[in-house]
Amino acid sequence: MSTIAASGSPAPLPTSSTTTPPTLRSLLRDPALSLRLLGDETGLPAGALDRPISWVHSSDLADPTPFLVEGNVLLTTGTQFDGSIAEGDTAEYVARLRDRGVTGLGFGTEVVRDGTPSSLVVACARAGIPLFEVPYQTPFIAVARANANALAAAEYSRGIWALTAQRAISLAALRPDGLGATLAELSRHLGAWVGLYGATGDLDRAFPEPLNADDAAEMRREVTALLAGGRHASRRVLLTGRDYALQTLGAAGELRGVLAVGRAEDIDQAGQQVVNSVVALAWLSLQQNRDLVNARGHLRSGLLHALRGGDPSLVARISAEMWGPLPGEPIRVAAVAVRGADLDIVSEVLELRVASRPGELFFARGDASLVLCAPDGATDVLTQLVERFEARIGLSEATGYAGFGRALEQAEQALRRRADAPAGVTGFSELAGEGVLAFVAQAGAGEVARSVLAPLTRYDETHGTALLTTMRTWFASGCEYDAAAGALGVHRHTVRSRIDLAARLLGRDLGSFAVRADVWAAFVVLDPERPGASTRG
Repeated sequence: MSTIAASGSPAPLPTSSTTTPPTLRSLLRDPALSLRLLGDETGLPAGALDRPISWVHSSDLADPTPFLVEGNVLLTTGTQFDGSIAEGDTAEYVARLRDRGVTGLGFGTEVVRDGTPSSLVVACARAGIPLFEVPYQTPFIAVARANANALAAAEYSRGIWALTAQRAISLAALRPDGLGATLAELSRHLGAWVGLYGATGDLDRAFPEPLNADDAAEMRREVTALLAGGRHASRRVLLTGRDYALQTLGAAGELRGVLAVGRAEDIDQAGQQVVNSVVALAWLSLQQNRDLVNARGHLRSGLLHALRGGDPSLVARISAEMWGPLPGEPIRVAAVAVRGADLDIVSEVLELRVASRPGELFFARGDASLVLCAPDGATDVLTQLVERFEARIGLSEATGYAGFGRALEQAEQALRRRADAPAGVTGFSELAGEGVLAFVAQAGAGEVARSVLAPLTRYDETHGTALLTTMRTWFASGCEYDAAAGALGVHRHTVRSRIDLAARLLGRDLGSFAVRADVWAAFVVLDPERPGASTRG
C-alpha cells in the first residue's frame, strides 16, 4: 500500500476563482485528517481522485445505496463485513456503490477491526473506486465537516467571483463599444471563446479570435437553424471536441441574434449567472440598435420617394454618407411582402447586410411592401428572405436608375400576381410571357367572366353536356375543329355542332375575331392556370 502521489488537480477556468469544489484528492491532502489512500493511484481510472464530492455520508448497512446520491463519499467502520456481508459478497457490495456513482469509500480502522478487509481492497481496485483508510483518531464527523467547509468556501468564492465578473461586465457596457467590451470581458472571466451572431446568422464579434474555417461554417449552420425556429431557445453544440452553448437573443418572433459560449461543460451555476447577465445586456444593446434601424428606415423611405421621382443623384450622395454607394447598374428592383410580425426583424436583417456588404443592396419600406434594389445577378438575398421568412417577392426586369420608377411598378405588379401563391419569387418577365390577359385575371373580372359563360354553364348542368370543355379545348387548339376533336376523342362534326350550339346560347358570332377574343378572355379569367391560349398561329 502507498500514499497518494503529489499531482495537481485540473485547472479551473482561467481568471475565475481559484477555490475549487472539494475532491477526494483535497481531503487526502488535509493533514488534519490523516487519511491514507489504499493501493496505487495509477491503478484507478483517470481523474478518479479529482471528481467533485457532493457530500460525505457514513453507513454500515449492507446496502446503503438507497440513501446515497452520485458524487457522495461513503464512510464505514466495516460492521457489515463481520456479519451481513460474507467475504464472497464484497464484490457485489462495491459494485452497487460504483453503479450509484459513489466517488470514494473510506474505511474506519480500529473501531470494529484493526485493518481493512483484503477482499474489500481487491474489490475496490477492480471496480475503480478509490479506497482510503480513516484512522481511529479521525472522527467521521471531522471528514464530513472538512468537506462541508470546503463546499461552503467554494460556493462563497464562486459567488464573489460572479459579483466581480458582473461588475466588470457592467462597467464594460459603458465604454464606446459597450457590446464588444462586454463580450470581451465575458470571454476573459470565463476563459472561454465567446461569439455574437446577428439576426442574419453572420458572426458579428468573436473573442478572443474567430473559429477555424470548418468550425465556423458548422457553427453558422447551427445558429441559422436556431434563428429559423423563431423561438427563444438554447442549444449545445460539439465542434472539434469542444462544447459550445448557444442562446438566442430576443423574444419569440423577434430574435435579434445568438450568443455562443465555448467550454459550456465547465460553466457552473455562478458562471451561468454571469452569462445570463451578458445575455440581458446584449439583448438591450440589440434592442437599442433596433430603434436606430427604425430611425434609418424613415430616411430610407424618403430616399425611395426621391428615386421614384427620378432624382438618383440625391439618393446616391446621402447613401454614400450613411451606408456606402448605391448598387451598381444594371439593377433589379424587388417588392417584398412578409408577415407583419416579421417586418421589423427583416428590416434589421437587411440593415446588417447593408453594413457588412456596402454597395450590394439598397432597401426601404414602400407603401405596401419592402422595396429592395440590388445589382442584376446579385439577388441571393431574395432566396434567404423566402427560406427564412416565407416572403412573397415580385422582381423587375434589369434597368438603370433612370428607369427605377418603372422597375418598381413591374416589381409591384409581379408581387400582386403572387398574392395567393406560396412563398417564392415571381419575375416580371414571367408575367410578360403570360400576356396582357393575365393581368385581367387579377383585376377582379371574375364575375363578368362568369356572367359571359353562364348560358353554357346552365346548359351543361341541365343537359349533362360538355359545351364548356369543348369550347376551352377548341380555343386551346387554335379554333381548329380537327385538332379539338382529336384532343377530345370525338368526331370533328360533333365539335362543330357543339360550337354552333354554344354560339347560339351565347348569342354571339364566333366567326368574329373580336368575339372569340372576348369569350377566350372569360376562360382566362376563370382559369388563369389553363388559359386556353395556343402557341399556334
